[in-house]
Amino acid sequence: MAQEFGTVIIGAGIGGGTAVEALRERGYSGSIALIGADPAAPYYRPDLSKKVMLEGSDPAESALRGADWYPAHDVTTFFGTAVTELDAKNQTLTLDSGESLTYGQVILANGSTPRTLEVPGAELANIHTLRDAGDAVAIRSQFSQGNKVVIIGGGWVGLEVAAAAQNAGCEITVVLRSTPPLKSALGAEIGQYFEELHRSNGIEFVTEAETTGFSGSKAVESVQTSAGVLPADLVVVGIGADPTIELATSAGLDIDNGVLVDEHMRSSDPNIFAIGDIAAAQNTLLKQRLRVEHWDNAVRQAEVAASTITGGDKEYDWQPYFYTDQFDLGMEYVGHGTSDDDVVIRGDKSSGEFIVFWTRGGAVTAAMNVNIWDVGDELRALIGKSVSAARLQDESIELTEL
Repeated sequence: MAQEFGTVIIGAGIGGGTAVEALRERGYSGSIALIGADPAAPYYRPDLSKKVMLEGSDPAESALRGADWYPAHDVTTFFGTAVTELDAKNQTLTLDSGESLTYGQVILANGSTPRTLEVPGAELANIHTLRDAGDAVAIRSQFSQGNKVVIIGGGWVGLEVAAAAQNAGCEITVVLRSTPPLKSALGAEIGQYFEELHRSNGIEFVTEAETTGFSGSKAVESVQTSAGVLPADLVVVGIGADPTIELATSAGLDIDNGVLVDEHMRSSDPNIFAIGDIAAAQNTLLKQRLRVEHWDNAVRQAEVAASTITGGDKEYDWQPYFYTDQFDLGMEYVGHGTSDDDVVIRGDKSSGEFIVFWTRGGAVTAAMNVNIWDVGDELRALIGKSVSAARLQDESIELTEL
């Protein structure tokens, strides 16, 4: 006989773990199941490309809660377990063990799946993507003085791994299809700033290059690109990720670059919610649908879903936020700018301490503080306001007075 649960959460990352906590904090008394393909209990995944890579810390130190928290709060866990079928009509799901569960509500928190390269030699050892703790430990184990590391892709994960590997004494080459890195997220000028930061720390870049294959006997020994052959002891592929929506699709949910959900995280099936990387959610503040692949979004959407299930009225009404640490650069970004927005710099980039504003039609769409701290609230308050570039640049004017 199938086990029965009030709420089943599929995905035991930050979003899934937070959803469990939020439900219990809001007084939800129904039975809860938390299912995750990762064998570990929920942990803070941003630490994988930061603390684990830089310090070699144990991913277990980044756990959201101790293992005993879940049974103590009447949460049945299925870690190291995949869901193979979601039957929305009958409100049942099937695990890879063959076991069936029934549910009152489901929260989909499946996250995203890293893209891989379908090229010759891709099956060789020491070619990795970074998604979970196992990936992080495997990559970090290959960091040693003089090891040649090739990073394919210049997104956040690729650049953070490059910085960590260089810190460990590796020789790093980043392969880019186009230049500069992060152009699609930050635009050309700030992307170039990040490229120069990495170059100044000894990172090599191969630009305008396609990766065409890997070679080696058992483990990778070289990377073939359209710009030449690169020796490699370790390869990290960081070319983006896709929302893991197979279950949602098979269940008949509405899909468009993710699972379509309203401002309360409810999908086209009233008993199924989606949060985090897979949720294409209606943002009531920005009045548009967004799918955001950052931890802050997953945490806050989990709280919205828990609110909805328990009769609350929380909604998706905030600006996206993320941060990164690379070498001596620490930054925080808030808002939803595009690479085509106008860029306004407050301060001197060469000093390493400055603020970037993105504007469109005179209105601030996003802001980023670089090595300037405790200004997050002030920057968040400026998003959506019409402020001239001259005033944004004028450091004699306090941020609170713009």
